[in-house]
Amino acid sequence: MNLPEGKNIYFASDNHLGAPTSKESFPREQEFVKWLDEVKKDAAAIFLLGDLFDFWFEYKTVVPKGFTRTLGKLAEITDSGIPVYYFVGNHDLWMNGYFEEELNIPVYHKPQEFMFNTTTFFIGHGDGLGPGDKGYKRMKKVFTNPVAKWFFRWLHPDLGVKLAQYLSVKNKLISGDEDVVFLGEENEWLVQYCKRKLESKHRDYFVFGHRHLPMEIKLNETSRYTNLGDWITHYTYAVFDGKDLQLKKYK
Repeated sequence: MNLPEGKNIYFASDNHLGAPTSKESFPREQEFVKWLDEVKKDAAAIFLLGDLFDFWFEYKTVVPKGFTRTLGKLAEITDSGIPVYYFVGNHDLWMNGYFEEELNIPVYHKPQEFMFNTTTFFIGHGDGLGPGDKGYKRMKKVFTNPVAKWFFRWLHPDLGVKLAQYLSVKNKLISGDEDVVFLGEENEWLVQYCKRKLESKHRDYFVFGHRHLPMEIKLNETSRYTNLGDWITHYTYAVFDGKDLQLKKYK
């Protein structure tokens, strides 16, 4: 992607809309929609790096109720010609065509590499990468198993969504509440993952979410890891102006 003069690329992650309840997350949704309204004025592209919702599951003809303002704003942005890219997180693993068909937003289930002008980015949500996190990795295998998804799809949406929302908030392995603390650079498993990726190929920037902690860590003299934080307590995002990636706070 060639970035025109005066245009920026924006990155955000981990809104967890709907948590702990729809009513309580509504003010956060309003803030996020305001942010989208502001950045669309000079955005060349917007990257959403997962967990926009605290739970999302696409039945054949049903999607979870709510989030109308967010979905409508995303549709408005893509209709205007600004591309939006979405990476699924551990809370919205079960995306299956709705964003692509209804909002014209490509959805990625694994990290991807992009080049903006001559700058290389490696982008993803960040869950299940690197060493450790074994409990979640086992749980993710269950959640992404086609048989498990088939059985869940047979639950009535009123029951299935309610059950999943409860588990999404209460289960520590899913919510990640027990892990929202800086572990030290040498123990941050996404930092270790990025350094291993650099052994085989150079990237200028690694951008992830999932950790809910805004971080900028120098991996070597020419490569940097950025974690986007969240829109629950930090309201942080990143912006690339064609030369440098900066982590900023909205609220």
